This record gives sequence, structure tokens and C-alpha cells, in this order.
Amino acid sequence: MKALVDVNSFYASCEQVFRPDLWGRPVVVLSNNDGCIIAANREAKALGVPMWKPAFQVLPELEKHGVSIFSSNYPLYGDMSKRVMETLSTLTPALEVYSIDEAFLEVPETELDLQIYGQRLRQRVHQWTGLPVGVGIAPTKALTKVASRMAKRERERNKNVFVIADDETRAACLKDFQVEDIWGIGKRIAKRLHERQVHTAWDFIQLPDVWVRKELTVTGLRLKRELEGIPQLQLEVTPPAKQMIGTAKSVGKNLEDKKLIQEALAWYVAEVAVKLRKQNRIAGRMTVFLETNRFRPEDKQYSNQTQLKLPVPTNDTPALCHYAALGFERIFVPGYRYKKVGIWLSNLVVPSAVQQNLFDPDPQPRHTQLMQVMDRINTKYGKATLRTASAGFRREEWKLRQQQLSPRYTTCMDEIMEVGS
Repeated sequence: MKALVDVNSFYASCEQVFRPDLWGRPVVVLSNNDGCIIAANREAKALGVPMWKPAFQVLPELEKHGVSIFSSNYPLYGDMSKRVMETLSTLTPALEVYSIDEAFLEVPETELDLQIYGQRLRQRVHQWTGLPVGVGIAPTKALTKVASRMAKRERERNKNVFVIADDETRAACLKDFQVEDIWGIGKRIAKRLHERQVHTAWDFIQLPDVWVRKELTVTGLRLKRELEGIPQLQLEVTPPAKQMIGTAKSVGKNLEDKKLIQEALAWYVAEVAVKLRKQNRIAGRMTVFLETNRFRPEDKQYSNQTQLKLPVPTNDTPALCHYAALGFERIFVPGYRYKKVGIWLSNLVVPSAVQQNLFDPDPQPRHTQLMQVMDRINTKYGKATLRTASAGFRREEWKLRQQQLSPRYTTCMDEIMEVGS
């Protein structure tokens, strides 16, 4: 048996952990730059709060209903996710981190009462992190997704734990589960299935194997087997290596100053370089992009991107900043008000797999040691304590708007919660 543990309204719940006065009250979290609503708790959804709606369009309605609004606090959410996963690892022999708020677990064979095991998972996560979770338990990963959804449908009756352990329960759930809600079924495939009068997960598993294999490939056939209770997908205990890494952030205001945009780009390059080094990867190709604010039709619009093949794959911050500046010069056009700039790095390999360039020798190991020192200092004293000169010192003029940002309670000593008498 496998289990899927899903944190309820993860971003909003992380905020509520440190604001217990907000439990039972509506909470929403905004995207980067306080743009759109990206998360809402159960109470906010009950008010009809629309997801992915620009915040300024619904702000009066949110204030009317007393909805608490937070800017996205990704350092906090990332650390809380790590704590949840470490907690879950104490109750399972194998764990797959599926997303920031979800994990698949192998149920220990010694657990005879699956409901009790699910409640133990919930209680330990709540006790150690303060976060509420739901648990779905079933023989396959696809069925745990179904069970997890069933656990949320009637929280009080199911006590946030739902178990699919027999064919009768499985059939009842699949007959009550819409085909578009099946894990791995997108809108395009769901439309094709509806045209074939397939509306539920139960209808889906009645399809002939030959048709599923032909129309939905072997991936669709594996999914069908999973819903039939036949395991096809194993837990990925070791996460697969990333093929691409990057950042695509808006700046706090529309910018025309070329130097200021370049400083923002250099800052983002440094962030991505740190992630590369943490994953022990180097990049062989870079994409630099630039765009104006498409939500301001009264402004002139422009967007562009360019790719650069790096002479020698690297994760060295100064080198990446150098190539990013070259790419930026290719696509920058004066006279526009820019809203977003960023990079994507691809062709990622481990450092030992790098092929040297006769005309552009690799700066290692001298630069490797420099980056190690830089990372250690920034880890100890705070992000960007040491930075490249190209990142400048004018971040306040372009940084993201985060007017409702909560403290980084668990990752920044200067923002740790203080308890008064």
C-alpha cells in the first residue's frame, strides 16, 4: 500500500501557523509582485474568491469580507515544506517528494490498521510543524490521488483520511470521480474522452486496452492499470536530475533605465547560479528574455529572447553574468517600459562530464573555490552579502512589490518570532 500526504492550502496554512489568530478565517496569498491570487484557504474559497485573478480587481471585495492578504514568502514555504518531508520520513521506509506540499509514502507492512496509520501521519505533521494535512491510502499512486481527493470532499466524516483497500470501495470512488480530475489527464485528453462518452474514472477503465494504448500511448495504459489497482509506478526516492533551471520574475515597477534592468538580471543570474551549485550541476546553454507589461495595453509592447551556447559549461556566477549581459545586449531595445527580465539555463551536466574548450580554458579550480567561499559567506550572513558588481546596490528601485510580506520566521535570525511577557 502507498499513501499520499497533501498539506491543506499549503501557502495559506504556512502563514496561519505563525498567525494562529487567523485559523478559521479567510486567507489568500498573492503571486510575485503582489500580482494575482495564487492560493486561498478553505474559508476564502467558500467566499468565492477567484484564483489567478489580478489582486487589484478583487481587493475591495476581499477587504469587505475581512480576508487576510499575504505576499508570497517562498523562503518560509520552502523551509516548512522541508520540515514536513523530514517529519514524514520518520514514519515510512520510503518517501517520494512529489511537490512542495505533496509526498508519496510506502506504508510499512507492519501497519495493519490503515486509518490509524493515516491519523498518525496527520497528528505527527501537525505536532511537529503545525500544518494540517490530508492522507489518501491505496494500492497504487494513481489511486492515492483519488483517495486524497475523497479525503478532502467530506473532511469531517473522513477525518482527512481516506483508504481504498478493496475493489468495492475502489469502484464506488471511480464512479464518483470525474475523468478530468484523474491524475495525468489534461484538458485536451479529457475533451477527447468526453467525446467518446467517457465521463468518469470508472468509464475510463472500461475502455479497451488496445484503444487506450493507441490513443493515449503506453503512459495512458499505465494509468488505466493503476486505476484498476495494478501497480505500475514506483516511488521515485531519488528525484530525477533537472533538465532546466531558471527564474522568470517581474520587477517591482516598469523600467526604462537600461542599467537598472541589467542589475536586476545580474541579481537573478546569481540566484540561479547558487541553485546550480547546490545541485552540483553546470550549464551549457543560456536563454535570456525580456518583456514589457502585457497588462498595460496603453504602453508599447515588446518581448524577445535569445539563446547562447556557453564555450565551457559552468556554474560560476561572474561567468554566467558575463554571458547574460551579452544576451541582454542582443535583445534590449530602448524606448520601452520593461516589466520582466530573466534567464533559463539548460544542458545541465555534472562538472566531471564537462568537455574543455581549447580556446577558452575552464577557470576551475580557482573559481570553484571562490564560489564556495561566496556561498558560505552568503549562507552565514545573508543573501547577497557578497555579490558581483554587476548586481549593483539599487535593488530597492526594482525589487518585487511585497507589501503584505510576512517575516521569514524559520530561516532569518533577524525575523525570528519574538514572544513578549
